[in-house]
Amino acid sequence: MKKDIRVNGNCLGESAPDVFFYTQVDGGKKNKIETESEFSPNFMELFMDAGKNYFVRQFIKMGAFVGGADLEQIPEEQGKADIAKLGLAKSGTCASK
Repeated sequence: MKKDIRVNGNCLGESAPDVFFYTQVDGGKKNKIETESEFSPNFMELFMDAGKNYFVRQFIKMGAFVGGADLEQIPEEQGKADIAKLGLAKSGTCASK
């Protein structure tokens, strides 16, 4: 099941098993990370300091008709360990406009 991921309204790509995305954002402000859910987008806003790494995990959850996705921030050390086992995803292609 693939779900679009957007950062500050820009398409990062479609999620897939065993991959991760990487992007740079402006520090010193809130940044919005979005993914698809069953009926509407799910999003989170994180204040991100310049020069730091932030990790957000997307996970699939069951819905009434189809699966949806949600997001959670994870600690930097866990994020580094998790992505060491994954491949970098191709960015820039989302299913929805």
